[in-house]
Amino acid sequence: MQPGTPPTVTPFLRTAAAYAWRVLVVGLLVYSLFAVLGRFHEIGVAVFLGLVITALLRPVADVVARGLPRPFAVALTLLGSIALVLGVLALVGEAVAGERTTLVREFRVGVGRIEDWLERPPFRLDPGALTDLQARIGDFLSSHRSVLVSTALSGAGHVVAVLTTLALALFCAVFFVHSGDRQWRWFQEQLPRSVRGRVGIGGSAAWRTFTGYTHGIVLVAAVNAVLVGVALWLLGVPLAVPLALLEFLAAFVPLIGSPIALAVAAVVALASQGPLVAALVVALIVVIGQIEGHLLHPLVMSWAVRLHPLVVAISVVAGSIAAGIVGAVVAVPLVSVVWSVHTALREARTSANA
Repeated sequence: MQPGTPPTVTPFLRTAAAYAWRVLVVGLLVYSLFAVLGRFHEIGVAVFLGLVITALLRPVADVVARGLPRPFAVALTLLGSIALVLGVLALVGEAVAGERTTLVREFRVGVGRIEDWLERPPFRLDPGALTDLQARIGDFLSSHRSVLVSTALSGAGHVVAVLTTLALALFCAVFFVHSGDRQWRWFQEQLPRSVRGRVGIGGSAAWRTFTGYTHGIVLVAAVNAVLVGVALWLLGVPLAVPLALLEFLAAFVPLIGSPIALAVAAVVALASQGPLVAALVVALIVVIGQIEGHLLHPLVMSWAVRLHPLVVAISVVAGSIAAGIVGAVVAVPLVSVVWSVHTALREARTSANA
């Protein structure tokens, strides 16, 4: 290099620098978006739940609206759905109340059975160790009673927040079900004409994927709950209906939700029916996992969500790290929607170039 000559930059380094600052800008925008959502996460959760309710109830409201005015159809659909959910919860509460006395007795006998089992080979635990553990737990609860009471009282604030979020979700769902398409058209009209077409394509793909995922995951969860409930009832495990409801809710967290719920069922079976029935419940975990992973998800979800199982697993773990249980539930549909929008825009751009 001659003296006074400015240094030359290789094309590779120039291209890498150009991409690097763009990636930094995109990363900053994404971080800012998540920071805002974290600050107002109740609103984000409420809107997400409103969209879920809309995806489930809008087809029903459209059918009812053929014979009734649209506002009455929406009101009838929402009130009927609320009545159905409250009826299911009442059924679960009645089942728990009816089995409470028997369950307490079986658990006392089951705990003694587990202690005897742990004292025999191959574990050979010292009986004094189990007694000492129970005494330590009792002492801990007695010494930390004030902390537990204050924690329970602080939990009342969380209950109020949850109820507020549910109320806002229902409020959003009313307007989404009634006139969500008009709201979307109004939003598109606020954008520049040059981007309305791409936004329309991306929005249609996003809603199609979201509704498909919602319908599919509800169907998968319902099938899992029925299979678990029937199997636990046949095995004589108490609280079969509440455990089936737990399985239904846990199935909304793909890959890891169902095993956790069935692990709870295995603990109940171990305490109430013994290790043989608990082993059968563990075998049920494997069978349900195989049915869900190799039959239900490919048949029900493949037309709406085209993600590799590894991507699903990473999304669930990343979502749980970022936002706990809510993040684990939201992660997969969010990634699915983003990928479907990217695919739809790429296909539209390819068709336009062709």
